[in-house]
Amino acid sequence: MSPNRSGTSARRALALRRIAVALLLFVAIAAALPFAGRWLVAPADAQAPAAELPLQGAPAPGWKQDADGRWHNPRADTWRGVREGNAGYSAVTGSAGDEKGVLINGNGENWRQVRNGWVAPIGGIGLLVVLAAIALFYAIRGTVRLDHGRTGLTVQRWSTLSRFVHWYTALLFIALAITGLSLLFGRALLIPVLGKPAFAAWASVAKLLHNWLGPAFGLGVLAMAIGWMKHNFFSPREDMAWLKAGGGLIGDGHPSAGRFNFGEKTWFWVVVLVGGTVIASGLVLDFPQFGQTRANMQLAHLIHVVCACGMLAFAFGHIYIGTIGSEGSLEGMTTGRVDVNWAKQHHDLWYEQLVERERAEARVPPAAGRGAAV
Repeated sequence: MSPNRSGTSARRALALRRIAVALLLFVAIAAALPFAGRWLVAPADAQAPAAELPLQGAPAPGWKQDADGRWHNPRADTWRGVREGNAGYSAVTGSAGDEKGVLINGNGENWRQVRNGWVAPIGGIGLLVVLAAIALFYAIRGTVRLDHGRTGLTVQRWSTLSRFVHWYTALLFIALAITGLSLLFGRALLIPVLGKPAFAAWASVAKLLHNWLGPAFGLGVLAMAIGWMKHNFFSPREDMAWLKAGGGLIGDGHPSAGRFNFGEKTWFWVVVLVGGTVIASGLVLDFPQFGQTRANMQLAHLIHVVCACGMLAFAFGHIYIGTIGSEGSLEGMTTGRVDVNWAKQHHDLWYEQLVERERAEARVPPAAGRGAAV
C-alpha cells in the first residue's frame, strides 16, 4: 500500500473514531438532561394534603366566625398581617430606611422560587450543553494544527504587563466561578458528597472568598478595558469575512485577521460588558449598607447569577480555543511570543503590520521578507 493511501486510511479511521465518540457523548448528554433539574436543584418539600374541614361548627379550636358566618383562624390572620406589612404587626423600627415596618418580606419566597426553580436549573443545563457541544466539536474537529509546522522563529504577541493582567484576571475568574457554582448548586450536588457539616464549612469559606475576590476581579476587568479596548472595535468587512470562513475552525481555510479576530473581540466585549454587569451587581450584594432594599438586592442577585452563567459559558469556549483547540495559542500567553507561522495563519494582517513597522525602523532588512522574526 502506498504511503498516501495509508495516510488517507488512518485519517478516515481517526474521523470515524471521533464521530463514534461524539455520538456516544451526545446520547449520554441527551439521556441525562431530563434528570438534570433533579441533580442541580434540591427538590422542594412536598406539600401536605389539605385537611378536610367539617361542615358544621368550628373547623378547629380557637377559630372564630365573622358577621358573614365565615370561619377564620386568628393566628393565621396575625401572620398574614405581618407578612403584608400591615401597621401594628411589625417590630422593625428606628433607622431601617425603606425596610422599616416590614417584619417578613414576602418577596423573598418569590425570589427563592425564581432562583431555585428557573435560574439555577436553566443555567446549569445551559453550562452542561455548552461543555457537551465543545466536547462534540473537539471529537470531530480535533486541534487546529499549523498548516506548515513551526519555523522556530517567533514574534512578540503579548507584553509582560498584558500577560500579568490576563492571568491575574483569569485566576480570579476561576476562583469566583468555583465558589459561585458551589453556592448556587452546593445544596443539591455537594451535600450528598461532603455531608452537611463539611459543606457548611466550605460554603462559609466560599462565600467569604467570593465576596472578597469579586472587587479584585473588577480591577482586572477595568485594566483589560483600558489597555485593550483600542484593539477590539469591530471592523465590519474584516469581521464578516472571518465569520463567513468559519473563523478557521470550520473547514480548511484561514480568514485574515488583525491583532484580534472577531471571536476574540466578542470575548473582550463579553468580559467588559457582561463581566461589568456581574461586578456591579456583585457590589450591590457586597455592600448592603448604602440604602438598597431587599427587593433591589434580590433583583441584583438574579442579574448576577444569569450574567455570570452566560459569561462562564463564553469562557469555556475561550479556554478551549486557547488551549487544546488551537496549536500554539497558549504559549502566547505563557511566554509572550508566538511562532511566525502561527501569526501568519491566524493573524496575517497583524503580522504584516509588524514586518512593515520593523522595515520602516530599519531593524529588518527588506530581503528578509515575511519569514523574519521580529
